[in-house]
Amino acid sequence: MKKVITYGTYDLLHWGHINLLKRAKELGDYLIVALSTDEFNAGKNKKAYHTYENRKVVLEAIKYVDEVIPEYSWDQKIEDVKKHDVDIFVMGDDWEGKFDFLKDYCEVIYLPRTIGISTTKIKKDLFTRKNG
Repeated sequence: MKKVITYGTYDLLHWGHINLLKRAKELGDYLIVALSTDEFNAGKNKKAYHTYENRKVVLEAIKYVDEVIPEYSWDQKIEDVKKHDVDIFVMGDDWEGKFDFLKDYCEVIYLPRTIGISTTKIKKDLFTRKNG
């Protein structure tokens, strides 16, 4: 069985997230999503709209996702790849080169982002609408 892992916050889920998860799953047989915990986000000065538990419930309902694990820190990726017997690490191409250190442990693939959508864009659009 070929295992794939990806990481993210997955807040305000949108079709770009679904596209990424679908393409990641197509690379293997089993997709693990390491979901940023609320504490990890706070350490990055980032706050998700939805709590970790609520984001986890949503991800677990997506047919492409086989398992959701918590992401506690930037440094856990090598340990996750080893612990879960991961064959392929996948991230959006805006992270290109940032995770090449994992090539010693698994294949690293950067997938193109979906054009025209992002959680940041949704938040900006909502703020603009609210404040007219």
